[in-house]
Amino acid sequence: MPQPSYLLLLAATAFPLAVSAQLVDDYNPPRANCCLLSTAQGLANALQDWNQLGRYHADDEKVKAQPAEPGRVVFLGDSITDGWKLGLSFPGKPYVNRGISGQVLPQMLVRMYPDVIELAPAVMVLLGGTNDIARNNGMSTLAMIQENTMAITELAQLHGIKVVLCSVTPIADYGRAKMSEGRPPADILKVNTWMKDYAARVGAVYADYFSALVDDKGFLKPGISMDGLHPNQQGYELMVPVVQAAIDLAMKK
Repeated sequence: MPQPSYLLLLAATAFPLAVSAQLVDDYNPPRANCCLLSTAQGLANALQDWNQLGRYHADDEKVKAQPAEPGRVVFLGDSITDGWKLGLSFPGKPYVNRGISGQVLPQMLVRMYPDVIELAPAVMVLLGGTNDIARNNGMSTLAMIQENTMAITELAQLHGIKVVLCSVTPIADYGRAKMSEGRPPADILKVNTWMKDYAARVGAVYADYFSALVDDKGFLKPGISMDGLHPNQQGYELMVPVVQAAIDLAMKK
C-alpha cells in the first residue's frame, strides 16, 4: 500500500470519532424511477432538441405546403399559449398556435424561422418572459429578457411580419404552489413597463393582458386560474378581446 494511503487509513481507524457520522437510523432514500434506462434515454432525447424544434415540425410542413392565408397570425409562446384552444376562442380565424409549455425566450428565438417566419404570417403574437423570470433554464437578468424580446421582434419585422408584444400575465398564490416565490410581481412589472415602452418605440403593438387579468391587490383575479399562473377558460375569455384588438391594430400599421 502506498505510504499516503496507509497513513490515511491508520488515521481513520485510530480516531473514528473525528469522522462525521453518515449512518442513519431509518433507510428512506428519495424515490427512484422504476425504469432508469428509459429516463436516461428521455433526457438524452430532450438534450438533442433543447429548443423543441421537432414539436411543430410536421405541422409546419403542412402549413407551408398550403397557400398563405390572408390574415394568418402565429401565436408564439409558452404554456399559456400552448394551452389556449385558439379555434374555440377565434372561430374561423387563420390563427396558428406555436406555444410550447415551459419555454423561455431564448428557445422561442431559435424557433422563429421554422415556427413563425417560414409560415408567412401577417402578424406574430409573442407571449413570453414568465418562465425566464422563474429561471426555467437558469438565471436570467432583465437585460437578457429585453435582448431576446428585441431579437424576436426585429427578426419578425425584418421579414415583414407585424408584431404584437403581450405583457407578462399576473400570478397569484391561491394554488398548490406560491407562484410569487418564483415569479415576483415586482419583476413582472419591470418587464411589462419596459415592453410597453419598447413596443411604442419600434412600431409594435402592446397587448396588455396584465390589466385585464389583475385584481386590486396586484394578483391574478380569483376564479380565472386553477394554479395561480395558467388561465382557465374564463381567463382566456378575458384575454380574447385584448389580443384581438391588438391584432386588428397591427394589421392596420
